[in-house]
Amino acid sequence: MGALQMPVDDCYRNMHAAFYRDVGAYRALLETPGCLRWDTAFHIFGGLGTGQGVEGVATVSQAIAGTKNIELEVSEYYTYLHPDPSTLPEPRLDPNVRVGSLSPAHVDLLNETWTYGGNARSRRYLAEVLGRFPNLCLQDGAGQPLCWALTDPFGTGTHGYTLPAHRRRGHMRTVLTLAARRAQARGFPAFGHTATGNQPMQRLQEELGHQRLPGLCHFILHNPGLGRAGP
Repeated sequence: MGALQMPVDDCYRNMHAAFYRDVGAYRALLETPGCLRWDTAFHIFGGLGTGQGVEGVATVSQAIAGTKNIELEVSEYYTYLHPDPSTLPEPRLDPNVRVGSLSPAHVDLLNETWTYGGNARSRRYLAEVLGRFPNLCLQDGAGQPLCWALTDPFGTGTHGYTLPAHRRRGHMRTVLTLAARRAQARGFPAFGHTATGNQPMQRLQEELGHQRLPGLCHFILHNPGLGRAGP
């Protein structure tokens, strides 16, 4: 069988991770012939070890993309890790709220509420994430989602969201606590990326004991115009 061919405009499935202590190694990776398909829309997310400078990954990507006349969009995130979720206090659930999971029937809701969603490619990606990786959801008495968090293909907590009508009730605190405990029980670290401008989520994670790791994680979208051109 031949290798799986990803659509050239699907930056959700064309995703790569690169974490290095040596910025030169990252540059060599990008310059390796055949390593990346520069004619597609794709993401690289990653960072450098401490002491390398927080701008290393983005700067190298921009320099190499510039030689190829490729447009980039760079987003910056903090990485948060909880050192021991077993120490988290027991969450208090509202009597009318129960813990559950999202199902494929909720994919349209996820696609509508995700910052990076709203199109057919993001919907397909979210459906795959729902089907393959853990998620956690708080539901009302009728089983309708109120607040949730997903896990992406890199094992990272993602798309944490509370419906506007149900905010300021401690739901996200409960979801983060339970998700961290479940990750630990499965033998995985409890970590995620939070946008540098999302101060409420940063404060909540720090209140719960999550530690912000040094430096920044960069999400670098290559050929964003190509990605937006699809359905």
